[in-house]
Amino acid sequence: MTDTSLAAVFSAPGQPLALQRFPLPSLKTGEVLVRVSCCTLCGSDIHSFQGRRSTPVPTILGHEIIGRIADLGSGGPVLAHDGRPLKIGDRITWSIAASCHHCFFCEHDIPQKCEHLFKYGHERISSTHPFSGGLAEHCHLAPGTAILRVPDSLSDHVATPANCATATVAAAFRVAGPCAQQTVLIQGAGMLGLTACAMAAARGASQVIVSDVDSARLDLSARFGATHPVNVKDDPEALSGLVKNLTASRGVDMAIELSGAASSMDAAIPLLRIGGRYVLVGAVFPGRPLSISPEMIVRRLLTVQGMHNYIPADLAEAVSFLAKHHARYPFADLVAAHFPLTRIADAFAYAIEKRPLRVAVQMDQAS
Repeated sequence: MTDTSLAAVFSAPGQPLALQRFPLPSLKTGEVLVRVSCCTLCGSDIHSFQGRRSTPVPTILGHEIIGRIADLGSGGPVLAHDGRPLKIGDRITWSIAASCHHCFFCEHDIPQKCEHLFKYGHERISSTHPFSGGLAEHCHLAPGTAILRVPDSLSDHVATPANCATATVAAAFRVAGPCAQQTVLIQGAGMLGLTACAMAAARGASQVIVSDVDSARLDLSARFGATHPVNVKDDPEALSGLVKNLTASRGVDMAIELSGAASSMDAAIPLLRIGGRYVLVGAVFPGRPLSISPEMIVRRLLTVQGMHNYIPADLAEAVSFLAKHHARYPFADLVAAHFPLTRIADAFAYAIEKRPLRVAVQMDQAS
């Protein structure tokens, strides 16, 4: 192993990412050095690059990452989430953030809101921890990171989004509850929405409705378990009419909002049945207030809950879900193109111009 590693450094919105070499870190107890295999570009990476999301700079973007362990800190074994010791060469994914396990929020089972959170792909480069993002040949894992082995049966393109898109959807289903033999509404047919369609279908939902304004993504949703795609751009009333027909006017049992559009949230509340559940995930940017009637929530016994990021158990569920169902649903097809790290500018240009669901940056790919 060389003593330096290449990284793409983000310094300011709209500025080209600069390829720089940094010395590899000396690992402390509980730390792990990963040789990155692949990093997929998430929407938040594009937002940061374009200045629509603030992030400390200079930084290494990228948090959907997979790789193999290159080195382990001394002072005792580093344990995977399942309690087994990790070893050099293990193929792994890890939680989007490291948590302290001791603060108020960690002790109340909300580790993703840890008071000392270290978030991959969102940290300023420092002399002691330069490699915190996926757009680099190595990533330096801090203590408190949930680490999971990834089976070789999962390709990089299937497995890499697990620690963001798939795990976030798993968290939404955890708080929403069982959906077997139920009617589920998924709002948004992006990466998370298609994953949610597949997860609802795999969990036995009788009907999976998905709404979006993009016809191509709606057409794709049928391959991910959607039974009723609805284009709410062409006909805003089509969704409510469909729900009435499918549920004898009762409403859907549960809905998951993944588009972030306030209009979608306004539309969903009246479509829930009495006792229905609604999980909000997509609203991660400031938006207008919602037009929600408290009386409707009270009288119809509705449950409305927000979910941001996830807990380690959700990541374990995400990896398990992909391992069981990757042959049933074409997750690999959602990665539209791949580039080597040396062509990182082309990767971002493609992602911005073509707006695919995912673009991959593969570290072992020739330029």
